Amino acid sequence: MKVIKRDGTTVDFDGSKIVNAIRKANAAVEPQFRIEEEKIKGIADSVQHQHRMRLLVEDIQDMVEHSLMDANKFELAKAYIIYRYQRALVRKANTTDESILSLIRNHNKDVMEENSNKNAVMAATQRDLIAGEVSKDLTRRLILPEKISKAHEEGVLHFHDADYFIQPIFNCCLINIGDMLDNGTVMNGKLIESPKSFQVACTVMTQIIASVASSQYGGQSVDICHLGKYLRRSYEKFKENIIANGGGKLDDATVERLTDERLRYELKGGVQTIQYQINTLMTTNGQSPFVTLFLNLKEDDPYLKENAMIIEEILRQRLQGIKNDKGVYVTPAFPKLVYVLDEHNCLKGGKFDYLTRLAVKCSAKRMYPDYISAKKMRENYAGNVFSPMGCRSFLSPWKDENGNYKFEGRFNQGVVSINLPQVAIVAQGDEKKFWKLLDERLELCHQALLCRHEALKGVKSDVSPIHWQYGAIARLKKGETIDRFLMNGYSTLSLGYIGVYEMTKLMKGVSHTTPEGEKFAVKVMEYLRATCEKWKADSGLGFALYGTPAESLCYRFARIDKERFGSIEDVTDKGYYTNSYHVDVREPIDAFRKFTFESQFQKISSGGAISYVEIPNLRHNTEAIEELVKFIYDNILYAEFNTKSDYCHVCGFDGEIIINDDNEWECPNCHNKDHALMNVTRRTCGYLGENFWNVGKTKEIKARVLHL
Repeated sequence: MKVIKRDGTTVDFDGSKIVNAIRKANAAVEPQFRIEEEKIKGIADSVQHQHRMRLLVEDIQDMVEHSLMDANKFELAKAYIIYRYQRALVRKANTTDESILSLIRNHNKDVMEENSNKNAVMAATQRDLIAGEVSKDLTRRLILPEKISKAHEEGVLHFHDADYFIQPIFNCCLINIGDMLDNGTVMNGKLIESPKSFQVACTVMTQIIASVASSQYGGQSVDICHLGKYLRRSYEKFKENIIANGGGKLDDATVERLTDERLRYELKGGVQTIQYQINTLMTTNGQSPFVTLFLNLKEDDPYLKENAMIIEEILRQRLQGIKNDKGVYVTPAFPKLVYVLDEHNCLKGGKFDYLTRLAVKCSAKRMYPDYISAKKMRENYAGNVFSPMGCRSFLSPWKDENGNYKFEGRFNQGVVSINLPQVAIVAQGDEKKFWKLLDERLELCHQALLCRHEALKGVKSDVSPIHWQYGAIARLKKGETIDRFLMNGYSTLSLGYIGVYEMTKLMKGVSHTTPEGEKFAVKVMEYLRATCEKWKADSGLGFALYGTPAESLCYRFARIDKERFGSIEDVTDKGYYTNSYHVDVREPIDAFRKFTFESQFQKISSGGAISYVEIPNLRHNTEAIEELVKFIYDNILYAEFNTKSDYCHVCGFDGEIIINDDNEWECPNCHNKDHALMNVTRRTCGYLGENFWNVGKTKEIKARVLHL
């Protein structure tokens, strides 16, 4: 039997601790109120014989109290309660020592492997992780209501990002980059005026991204369309200089050719600045900015030509990759790319189809970009097309005082996710019990989300001037509160969910891809959505249902439930739950049918959703990807491609890299063992960066350690 301690760690059950605690209570009362030694051991044995794989330490203490009272040892029970209270005071004085010391010693595996984008050995990253441990401890013990903390520990729900909760910062945002570039901004007390060229605009944009990333814990998204005007400025400046230097002797064709050459050079340099700055900068949380570039061409854009050139160069450079320390081109983790499909580029004869074909080549080699259908997005979001935030969550449509839709300069206050399979496990197939439990647990999620909202109320703009005073979100005065941006749906509060497939299997005995299962799954999803809408109507806050792409949470919930409820076939025995509404990876289903099936759930999950299909040997399947891209435009809002294929940069082997008998990665073709010269990429865990040894030096890459 395992015991879950108050700090969330798991230890083996030790009956001697119960015996020692009762003995200390015995010593504190008069002899006539004491309990016999054999009965003390009997109480410890009765707890051990609960046949539970997992117990919270509080549950054990409750059992001891009840046993003492059942034995009519009321004075002793009182002494035990006092002893328990005194121990609680000691714990509240200090509970982070061991977790922090183990982190410094590189022994705290849970924390060090929680985020694959952080190298937990580095001092700068450890500084952030240490602060995170303090935050989680204070959040659990003092800030969150006890029932929310207990629900988190029991896997009823997941209170995301507790390691940043004590700070007055939020999750993800869409940076209002257009306003900041056009009207200037301030960083570190220095005025940054509107750029006069494309190269400078790219530099300023990356500095803004780094500054914004350092004062929030989620991702940042920027719409590349705002750079088009600065490429035009460079063009006009170059042309004017060439004409002036030519002394009137150059014909128009020559002027245009020379201008274009200089512009292409500037374009390449500017995009390189974006790519290399983002991948080499490190924010205050010990990682590169978690940034998404939104690649969307709008027909009414006055800088359409320039933005098409910028997108083309971004895709070309992503296709090439970035050299690692071995000089090998690898896929950079950031920036993430999201490419929008519209009538002019959906591979049906549009004038920008050439960009989509380049995007397909990039997907085949680098697995990016992801794809958004402008057609489906307009259907679901009142005719609007806009970027997802860094965590793939979406904002709800919102109009300003002039009746204009606004998306940039808005943000997500935080996320809480519900464990749907656990509701079904406890309900044991009883639908009446299921719906009652679901209501109770949704209300817990509601209260947890309100904790996030209340934590941001009253926060002043001075906590992050780049966000609140200098344009990333707003241009408030010093000392002004951010409260109005928390209300009336301006920002979102996201209810995530995990395991629709397992929930349906438990309640109906079939997958949610069957007619009976689909009917039940859709009913539950619509109920979740309706609950969010009710919360929104009652409070005016921007609650949204979010198809959580939190792969690590799929494993956490499954692990907790297996320890609590045992091994359940096709549920806890797999070691993972399916992400949100996704079809289980083991189901035989083709890519087109998968996208068609999952698209109905994306529409319900208006607060964010993404679907993916796995294509073997992605590099050699560009034709298949093109067909899927065409299908995406007409059928599903947001999609990406995965592959199981690995790649060796030494010999070009495009199969599966193996782990040899010495527990090392090895190419089965040329027997290369240098992990830096391999791509062993697994989109299942969301990690797309360069592979590196884990902190335990067991010669496994991070992706494998985390999720396979």
